[in-house]
Amino acid sequence: MSFIAHSATASTANSATTATTATSASQSSMPINQTQFLQMLMAELKNQNPMSPNSSDPMSFVTELAQFTSVEQETNTAESTSTLASGQSNATAIALIGHTVNYTDPTTKASATGVVQAVDFTSSGPTLTINGTTGVSASTVSEVS
Repeated sequence: MSFIAHSATASTANSATTATTATSASQSSMPINQTQFLQMLMAELKNQNPMSPNSSDPMSFVTELAQFTSVEQETNTAESTSTLASGQSNATAIALIGHTVNYTDPTTKASATGVVQAVDFTSSGPTLTINGTTGVSASTVSEVS
């Protein structure tokens, strides 16, 4: 991001903070976070002279702010989609309760048929209890009747 290099060259009392933020951002393999970006933006705004802009494009920070906002919205959309997918997976597993299913038994790896008795919610997703066999992943269900 060009803003890091531009902000790190700002010369005022806040340039040390900006340089530290830019350095820590460049040392990490992760992009800068929202707080770091806003700190750099505020340092640039405080340090700019409207009569003598530092760059050939004095509105570049506005463009970069818009880009950051777009990335933030995409991140929020991805998180919402993940939450929605997880909810859908849970609802699908719950809907299987009381139904007869064909599935792959997790212990024997053999095909089996049974009635879904319960659903457990784990960090890796919902698991089914079928005919007393617990921990059956919903993804191993091949047929529902």
